[in-house]
Amino acid sequence: MISQRKLGSSDLEVFPLALGGNVFGWTADQTQSFAVLDAYAAAGGNFIDTADSYSAWVEGNRGGESETIIGKWIKERGNRSDVVIATKVSQHPEFQGLSAANIKAAADASLKRLGTDHIDLYYTHFDKPEVPVEEIIGALDELVRAGKVRYIAASNISAERLRASLDLSDREGLARYVALQPHYNLVSRDTYEGALRDVAEQYGLAAVPYFALASGFLTGKYRPGATVDSARAQGAAKHLGTERGRKVLAALDEVARAHDAEVATVALAWLAAEPTVAAPIASARTVEQLPALLGVAELRLTDDEIAQLTRASA
Repeated sequence: MISQRKLGSSDLEVFPLALGGNVFGWTADQTQSFAVLDAYAAAGGNFIDTADSYSAWVEGNRGGESETIIGKWIKERGNRSDVVIATKVSQHPEFQGLSAANIKAAADASLKRLGTDHIDLYYTHFDKPEVPVEEIIGALDELVRAGKVRYIAASNISAERLRASLDLSDREGLARYVALQPHYNLVSRDTYEGALRDVAEQYGLAAVPYFALASGFLTGKYRPGATVDSARAQGAAKHLGTERGRKVLAALDEVARAHDAEVATVALAWLAAEPTVAAPIASARTVEQLPALLGVAELRLTDDEIAQLTRASA
């Protein structure tokens, strides 16, 4: 049995890989999404990450497609109590921003699409510095008190605003962020390492990194001369042109050979070894892509291997 990880100061116990729902309703249709969700759950996975805006960027979509698919899957499988659902507010075309009124309206819309009476973990997707933290935390606290949200979290936020929010919660006895979703991986370390990580450590927040595989670059399938059929190929391939990217791939290849593991598994294991990280997020379009992601639950890197990868990515 794979041991789950406690999510910060909450009582949520999560699988050490969060399944990204950004592809559901985008590059994976409902049938494919159900297959991926089934395979993830069968492997012991219980932590599903989505957002109300997924996937509004696709022509013909309105936002909420991912939540709708997840909601249908939960209803068909009858497994709501077995999964931890995380979703986000601020970016849906019809629910923009973090005003108190918008947060409450967006939460109700998410609940309807998910077909549930509560969201386990509710993130502010992108902070809006023009909105006082008092208004944001106040609205989130109301949702928690109403039983619509169990725990709250933040994504794409500055260390200063995060600290101010946490201090407000502690001072006023309001709902308090338990997790942080930063952009963090082997080729993008600057956003999280430093002030944000310091706040996470000080306040006991769990980090749940997104772009954990750098849009697919850290799967190892992007190599000089290789053509990859992916909607995210352009974002991933840019790392090939950097010295850091090439050094990271070389180090990943070496460590992966030592463990007879996939490159993606090693990249995720490096993140999972960071003390503040509870579970990196990675998504899969197909069931065949899942094993390399799920492997993070069992792969343990040595201190020397972690140091080797850290040096390569400096």
